[in-house]
Amino acid sequence: MRIAETVTFGGSGLDRAAELRGSAEALAAAAGARVSLWWRGKPLLQGEALGWIAPGHSALAEAGGQLLFLGRDAAGPLFAADMSGWEPPAEDQVQLAQFFDPSEQMHPALPGLRFAELRGVMARLSPREAECAAMARALFGWHANHRFCARCGAQSLWAQAGWQRDCPSCGAHHFPRTDPVVIMLVTRANKVLLGRSHGWPEGMYSLLAGFIEPGETIEAAVRREVAEEAGVTVGAVRYLASQPWPFPASLMLGCQGEATSDTIRLDPAELEDALWVSREEMVDMMAGLHPRIKPARRGAIAHFLIANWLADRLD
Repeated sequence: MRIAETVTFGGSGLDRAAELRGSAEALAAAAGARVSLWWRGKPLLQGEALGWIAPGHSALAEAGGQLLFLGRDAAGPLFAADMSGWEPPAEDQVQLAQFFDPSEQMHPALPGLRFAELRGVMARLSPREAECAAMARALFGWHANHRFCARCGAQSLWAQAGWQRDCPSCGAHHFPRTDPVVIMLVTRANKVLLGRSHGWPEGMYSLLAGFIEPGETIEAAVRREVAEEAGVTVGAVRYLASQPWPFPASLMLGCQGEATSDTIRLDPAELEDALWVSREEMVDMMAGLHPRIKPARRGAIAHFLIANWLADRLD
């Protein structure tokens, strides 16, 4: 697929400068250095762009002094910092637990800026900012969930500017992991198979998806997941595009699969619903005009694949 890398989070050619991670702290004093702040998975925003601050900003005191090195661009080195320990004065715990959290938080030391849900702005970020956001969110999530050594159980330590955790007890080194997930544009004639997971917003449907299991090819995972979730058999499978998906840390492998059966036999433990949607219905759905079905969120690879299928741009 020639336009594969235009998907949101698809990569902007950022120089990640991995060779500098061992000494990246010194780069914070370099000209043009700037920091992307994060709070409980939400980026600091200025309008609909990332809200960068200087490495010496007073708000960074609440981030524990740890700077995640993202890389460098023509203006200078880029960092991210997590200040999830900060407690807003009127935090809404109910909204924070939702699939999509519409609440926004404003820190008193950051006037004019706000922390907001990444899903809400991801499609409007520049490619460079989207790549930085995907990297930062996934890595901060990894640190939050992997604080202890998987070999001996001792608490591990931040290392290599956030790209590693070291165990002071047994000497083990731990590195960020990305989970491979297949997401399938399953077609039959002029129809696409859509599914709905439990707990999704009302009316929202998307392409079927699932984790690749050990010892499994991408093609086999596509056929297995569709058969398990919807009871539909799939023949030919081809790869289309990939998307880093930092919710929490997946690599979505977008594929097209040709269904060899129509009958849906739903597994209610996997999906709440599944259905075939015609091309004509899909046009209405993507335009927000369908009376019952809402499309996948703009910026997600499911939306990207469906839109390009409708436009005959999958090659």
